[in-house]
Amino acid sequence: MSEIFDAIVVGAGPAGLTAAYQLSKEGRRVIVIEQDETYVGGISRTVSYKDYLFDIGGHRFFSKSKEVVDLWNEILPDDFIERPRLSRIFYGDKFYSYPLNGFEALRNLGIIESAMCMLSYGYAKLKPISNPRTFHEWVRNHFGERLFSIFFKTYTEKVWGMSCDDISADWAAQRIKGLNLGSAVINSLTRSLRRKGVARPGQPVIKTLIESFRYPRRGPGMLWEACARKVTDLGGVIRMGHRLEHLSRNAITGQWRVNARTASGEVASFMAPHVISSAPITELMAALALRPASLPHARALKYRDFLTVALIAKSSANFPDNWIYIHDPAVKVGRVQNFRSWSPELTPHEDMTCLGLEYFCFEGDGLWSASDEELVALAKREIDQIGLIRSDEVVDACVVRQAKAYPVYDDAYRSHVDAIRADLAAHYPGLHLVGRNGMHKYNNQDHAMMTAMLTVRNILAGEAIYDIWEVNEDAEYHEGGTSGERDALLSERMVPRKVA
Repeated sequence: MSEIFDAIVVGAGPAGLTAAYQLSKEGRRVIVIEQDETYVGGISRTVSYKDYLFDIGGHRFFSKSKEVVDLWNEILPDDFIERPRLSRIFYGDKFYSYPLNGFEALRNLGIIESAMCMLSYGYAKLKPISNPRTFHEWVRNHFGERLFSIFFKTYTEKVWGMSCDDISADWAAQRIKGLNLGSAVINSLTRSLRRKGVARPGQPVIKTLIESFRYPRRGPGMLWEACARKVTDLGGVIRMGHRLEHLSRNAITGQWRVNARTASGEVASFMAPHVISSAPITELMAALALRPASLPHARALKYRDFLTVALIAKSSANFPDNWIYIHDPAVKVGRVQNFRSWSPELTPHEDMTCLGLEYFCFEGDGLWSASDEELVALAKREIDQIGLIRSDEVVDACVVRQAKAYPVYDDAYRSHVDAIRADLAAHYPGLHLVGRNGMHKYNNQDHAMMTAMLTVRNILAGEAIYDIWEVNEDAEYHEGGTSGERDALLSERMVPRKVA
């Protein structure tokens, strides 16, 4: 016998829980099924290991959407702390500010390398590539070939597993918008003069990344655990350890039936007129009873995965960075998180340091399939090479794998998603896609929430008054501005996709 609800939510990440909470507040009976047996929050969960807490992927709480900020405050009114934002680049045994500080970068590189970089930049200005099509060409035009190879090539290819010659120039144009070597140097001088009181009031400065952000004191999962409690307090149901297995719709009644399987093999069945899915599109389409015509398109979608090796060390080493981006090609690690800099409560012992080494990979490749022991050994070797702590100071370690962390924007992804959207709109009424993986769209946490909020409004209105596919991150979203300054986010973010 199936339990009957007003809506079934697949996935207890930011989008799924936001939808469940908003519907529950309106008196709708909701059930959430989540395949993880322990954690809510999806990639925004907080993983616990002994006394230590890990933020998987790092989550800064900053949004230009007032509605999102208000919802954060409503869910977790007393547990946000203000944290300074600092990220640096590690290259050639030296650290560089991120975004680039022109003077510092040239000083660290040394006289000869700096001269070669300036010559390379000058040549790029004199002979730019007209109509740059690739990430490589765009960055070369704005920084010169030499700085491209130092500060952009290695890290970008580590993250995406694609050559910079296969990534569209749109990615660079959006993510490095308004900057080139000349403007970076000018901006460095302007900020220096401002600190000394020399710059004129109102003098324009190139936007940089936000200097501080709010953060739940026990990691992002603290927010979503609180949200889950609010859903159940309002009468909603959350079933952990329930993996989506089967969806079917009764064309006469309009009711959806969703079957979910537990780890023990038991199958639970639920019915509702609406299904809100934040599950990866590949998994959702495979679960539909009536084989979708667009199933081959869903199977063709790709994801980038990553894993975190947390090293716990008895070390007095302390540095203020939330992240350090590792551009050095001699190591495989892409980023190093300093968990204490996110919140002191993530690393509870004052005499200990906990660092998260992040490795980008594809599920099933050599890194992903390596044993925990092999990954810890790799991380210890590489932390020795980087020099943030010594491997002989490491007293414990933990490996956390995150599948389907980033939807890949290759040359065909858009046509695949368009075909899936058209198929669902024509043949599957009442099925709503939300969130990053649910839409195969590189949303940040707040944008994932906004897709859920607008979906709920559509359900309550009984019609699609909002196009949630317009919700995404704009180019300058993390570069500046005031948190909560806008009412909605309806702009398109460019992300890596292969050149056609």
